[in-house]
Amino acid sequence: MGDKVSYDDRTIRRILKENKTIAVVGLSNNWNRPSRFAAKYMKGYGYKIIPVNPSSKEILGEICYPSLLDIPGSVDIVDIFRRSEDVPPIVEDAITIGAKVVWMQLGVINEEAAEMARQAGLEVVMDRCVKIEHGRLFGGINFLGVNRNLISSKKL
Repeated sequence: MGDKVSYDDRTIRRILKENKTIAVVGLSNNWNRPSRFAAKYMKGYGYKIIPVNPSSKEILGEICYPSLLDIPGSVDIVDIFRRSEDVPPIVEDAITIGAKVVWMQLGVINEEAAEMARQAGLEVVMDRCVKIEHGRLFGGINFLGVNRNLISSKKL
């Protein structure tokens, strides 16, 4: 495809308003990883975060599951922080568990997996950050984790 996929703000806003349980596949226990920033931000805005990472037992105070298939409850959004080539089996699992949305993070693009999800009735967001989109559309831009007080207009 090459071009960045375009999603209208109304669709992204609706997805984030209607879906409050997010399974984050590839959520890292490392504090400075993008997946951790995104999950912590969304949790701070009231979303239920379900970490999915086979190498951790708990992340952000939540039980961590080795795969989507191990999650005992329902999942609305499957937020994918994995390489693009790793996406198809994750999408297959998202379909199996009855997720409503497959969300591939910035830089994660897999057209075949996206089409598989759409054919199964799931909505797809690709090459977008859930944290950035939420902040942009719901006014949380000041809490995006980008203001580290490293640059200031104050005279020293």
